[in-house]
Amino acid sequence: MSERLDVLKTYKLVLNGAFARSESGRSYEVTAADGSFLANAAQASRKDVRDAVVAARAAQITWWRATAYNRGQVMYRWAEMAEGRRSELVAHVKWAEGLTTRAAQRSVARAIDRIVWYAGWTDKASQVLGGANPVAGPYFNFSVPVPSGIVGVVAPQESSLEGFVEAVAAPLCVGNAVVALASERRPTPALVLAEVTVTSDFPGGVLNVLSGRTGELAAHLATHEDVDGLDVSGGGEWSDELALRGAGSIKRVYRPRAHDADTPLRRLRTFVETTTVWHTMGQ
Repeated sequence: MSERLDVLKTYKLVLNGAFARSESGRSYEVTAADGSFLANAAQASRKDVRDAVVAARAAQITWWRATAYNRGQVMYRWAEMAEGRRSELVAHVKWAEGLTTRAAQRSVARAIDRIVWYAGWTDKASQVLGGANPVAGPYFNFSVPVPSGIVGVVAPQESSLEGFVEAVAAPLCVGNAVVALASERRPTPALVLAEVTVTSDFPGGVLNVLSGRTGELAAHLATHEDVDGLDVSGGGEWSDELALRGAGSIKRVYRPRAHDADTPLRRLRTFVETTTVWHTMGQ
């Protein structure tokens, strides 16, 4: 029997619930931590960013109108399906970050557990972030948290899977749609995890994940006027500039603090607005 050729995979963008090549037709080589060739990945363009934002806007209202319980179930299903691809995720984290097999297994376990953790917050965030306010008069007054809308995420560059999960799961949890830029040098763990959402119960467009050059794409995401929030966790040297660019369209911006001064609850709080509702008391 003659030897067969390997079927090499080019990792696509996850855009509007489908696997898409960049509209520019570009791709780039992704190397493992030891410098060896790992994969080809689609290299997104400015138009891909715009298309992802359009898809996110169309999907966000459907995601928000789903009950908190339903959003939690969808996110838990995401974790279930990721568990089924655990070995693949472990391999990619190991290659991308240069970890031992055991360390990669622990990293993937923490990432999946984090999705489950945020799934549990979907029907609890409103109680923690909102409340009933005391007023004088025959009225009820409630503070109700509502999602900001579309959140642009520049995922951490070094933490290819755990950092990505932390950055995207929090805004999804409270009803936002997300356009995320995966780690430029280590995109494959995030793309593998995002692939799962296409065959899960997420509405198409709720989570869009792009790979490519962070320096090229992040500025377009920060200045896009239909993006309501921005997480610059992976912005690195561009973080200050991205935050300033986001201010031009009054975006909410999340910037990591020192580990002991940051909490997951802060991520949830960053990408919600508070609506005040008055209601008369019944007789």
